[in-house]
Amino acid sequence: MHLSVREIQPTDIDFIIRYWLESSDAHLVGMGVDLSKIPARQTLQQNLREQLNTPMEAKKAYALIWELNRQPIGHCNVNRIVFGKEAYMHLHLWEGQHRQKGMGSLLMKKSLPFFFENLELKILFCEPYALNPAPNRALEKIGFKFEKTHTTTPGSLNFKQEVNLWKLDKTDYEKILQKPV
Repeated sequence: MHLSVREIQPTDIDFIIRYWLESSDAHLVGMGVDLSKIPARQTLQQNLREQLNTPMEAKKAYALIWELNRQPIGHCNVNRIVFGKEAYMHLHLWEGQHRQKGMGSLLMKKSLPFFFENLELKILFCEPYALNPAPNRALEKIGFKFEKTHTTTPGSLNFKQEVNLWKLDKTDYEKILQKPV
């Protein structure tokens, strides 16, 4: 089993669109998604193309592709980016067969250098739905620090929900790089 991470490329856009438009309602709602807020195919495509063509310092979102044996199986992205300061991370394994097998933690760890180095972050946050145990376990496992549970609408596709706010600062990120997951 070979896990790898790379930046999104134009050929990945359809994978991400299919994930948002073809995932089961139960899966999406289980992540805290408001189904009525999922954009149309054209809007998703336009947003992803814009992301690809925006310089790093000006990106509103930045996505990575997660691979198993060189085949795309998910994506990890950040938004709410303040270049040189902070961003908020989101984690998505596209197929149920790849979830809850420990791959998310390994792929997340491999994603961190892209975010910290390319966006020159000081802090990386993640706010998974409090009722979705898998990402919460993965964040704790790799070394994110739990900050608080609070109610918010964490993203443009979400309903108002209780989330767990996790934080990883640059110092802790550097420590994570030194230890195995």
